[in-house]
Amino acid sequence: RALYACVCIHRCSVDFQGREAGDMTGAGAEDDIPLGERKTVTDFCYLLDKSKQLFNGLRDLPQYGHKQWQSYFGRTFDVYTKLWKFQQQHSRQVLDNRYGLKRWQIGEVASKIGQLYYHYYLRTSETSYLNEAFSFYSAIRQRSYYYQVNKEDRPELVVKKLRYYARYIVVCLLLNKMDLVKVLVKELSEEIEDYTQRFNTEDQLEWNLVLQEVAAFVEADPVVVLNDENTVVFTSNRLQEGGVPQLEQGMVVGQLTLADALIIGNCNNQVKFSELTIDMFRILQALEREPVNLATTTSKPGTLEPSEKPAKRENPHKYLLYKPTFSQLYTFLSASFKELPANSVLLVYLSATGVFPTGRLDYEGPYDFGGVLTNTNRDVVNGETVQKRNQAQKEMHCLHPGDLFPFTRKPLFVIVDSSNSTAYKNFTNLFGQPLVCLLSPTVYPKSMQDQSQRGSLFTLFLYCPLLAFLSVCGLSSLRQGLWEKAEEFLHKVYRDIGQMITRSQAIDQAFLQFYGDEFLRLLLIRFVFCSATLRLHKLFRESRSFPESYPQLPKQDTVESSLLQKHVLELAAMLDVRSLFWDGTLDVNY
Repeated sequence: RALYACVCIHRCSVDFQGREAGDMTGAGAEDDIPLGERKTVTDFCYLLDKSKQLFNGLRDLPQYGHKQWQSYFGRTFDVYTKLWKFQQQHSRQVLDNRYGLKRWQIGEVASKIGQLYYHYYLRTSETSYLNEAFSFYSAIRQRSYYYQVNKEDRPELVVKKLRYYARYIVVCLLLNKMDLVKVLVKELSEEIEDYTQRFNTEDQLEWNLVLQEVAAFVEADPVVVLNDENTVVFTSNRLQEGGVPQLEQGMVVGQLTLADALIIGNCNNQVKFSELTIDMFRILQALEREPVNLATTTSKPGTLEPSEKPAKRENPHKYLLYKPTFSQLYTFLSASFKELPANSVLLVYLSATGVFPTGRLDYEGPYDFGGVLTNTNRDVVNGETVQKRNQAQKEMHCLHPGDLFPFTRKPLFVIVDSSNSTAYKNFTNLFGQPLVCLLSPTVYPKSMQDQSQRGSLFTLFLYCPLLAFLSVCGLSSLRQGLWEKAEEFLHKVYRDIGQMITRSQAIDQAFLQFYGDEFLRLLLIRFVFCSATLRLHKLFRESRSFPESYPQLPKQDTVESSLLQKHVLELAAMLDVRSLFWDGTLDVNY
C-alpha cells in the first residue's frame, strides 16, 4: 500500500476541487490563538518538517538495487499525502491567518510531490508515474502558485521557481509534449531575464546554458511531420499495443524477459538536457510502453485506495548513467547482475566515445581492442581518446569487452553505439548463456557526420526506423498522411523480418532466445532493417559503415535478403527517394 500512497495524493488534489489558499495574511499574536488552532499549526509544522526531512533523505538512498529504497519512498509518500490533505482542509480557516502560509509554499509542496513521482518513475521505469508528476507540475502553473515570488526581494525563492520550470520541462520532454515544452521554455527564458535583471547573481550563465540545452534538445529530431495546416505533429515512439509483430504458431523462441537495462551516455558534444543525452533519451523510450493514467487504472472504484500491485512489471527496470566513471558503471552492472531474476535478461546500452589502442600484440585478447570511454578528466583529441602509454598497458578509463565477460554468466544483450563498436565483436561466450551484441557503424558518410551532435543514426534506427530512414535520405519534413502510410507499410516489413529471423536454419540460437521478449524482438527487427537500408544506400560504401553483430547474422537470410531489399526499395519509392539506393538485385559483397 505504501508504494501506491501517491495515488491518494493525486485523487484528493490534482483536480484542486477542494479549497485553495486565499489571500495570505500575517500570523496573529500568539496569545490570541485558541488552543485548537494552535494545535492545527503545530500539527502542520510537524508534517512540514517531517516531509522535508524524508525528502532530503532520498538523496542518501543507494541509487542501485530494488529493495533498499522502496520502504523509504513509501513513508515519504505517506507523509506528503497527510501534509497535502491537511493544508487543504485547514488553509482558509487557520493556516493562512495563524501560520502565514504563502501560495508559493503550497506550490513548493506540490512541486515536491511532482519530484517524488518523477524519481519513483526513475526507480521503477513505470511511465504511468510520469503522468502523475505532470499533473502536479501542470496544476502549479495553472494555479499560479509561484506568481507572488517575483514580488518578493528573495532570489532564493525565484531560483525555486526556475528549478520548478526545469523539472517540468524534463517531464514534458519524456511525455513528448513538445508544444508545451516550447511554451515553458519561453516562460522560463522570461523568468531568467527578470531574475538576472533584478538580482546581481553569479548563476546567470548557468541558467542561460539550461535554455540553450533544452532548445537544442527540442530541435534534435532531424525530420518533422506536418499535418494539413502545416503544424508539426509529435508522435510517440514508445511501445504501443500492436506495435510489435506477434509470435506466430510454430515459432520456436526463448521465454526470456528483459528485466534490467543500463543506459550509458558518454558521447562528447552530443545534445543533452538534465544529464540525459539525446541517445539516452531515445533508447529509454524504446524500452518503455506507452504510459497510461495511473489514477484511473490502479484505484478501486469509489475509493481512494489503490488496487493490488500489477502482477508483472510493464517495463524493464532502467539505470540512466550519464558519463559514469568505470567504478560507477561496474557498481551498477554488478547490482543489476546480482538482482536479475531467473529467466531474465540484462541489457547494456553504450553510447560513448571510442577508445583505441595504439598498437597490436601477437596475442589479441579482450583487452587489446580498446572499447568505449568512461568518465575522466583526460584530454580528448578530435573527439577520440588516444592512448598515451606503452603497448603493454591497457587504457584504464575504458570499458573493454573483457570487462563484460563476468556478466555473461547470465543472459546478456549488449548495444554499442560508438566509433569503436567493433571492439565488442571480439567476444567469447565463455559460459554458454544467451549473448548478443548489436554494434553500430564505425564510419559514416560526411553528410551524416555533420549531424552527430543531434544523436547517432544507429540509435535513431533503433528508436524510430522511419525517422532514421527519412534522415538518411536527406528529408527534413513529411506530410502526416504519407508518414502514416509509410508506418503501416513498415509494420508489414517488421513481420517479414521476424519470419526471416525465426525461420532461418543458419541463425545462432542466441537471437531466438531473446526473440521471445517484445522489447528485444523489436530491437532485433529494427537492427536488421537498419542494416539492410544502409547496405543499399549509395552513400554507404565501406563495410565499416554497416552495423555488425556478435554472433554474426546469416546475411542471405536477413540483412541481404532479396525480399527485404525489395521492401527497402518500395519504401524509398513511396517516399520518392528511390534514386538514392542501389538496385536490390546487385550482389553486395562487402
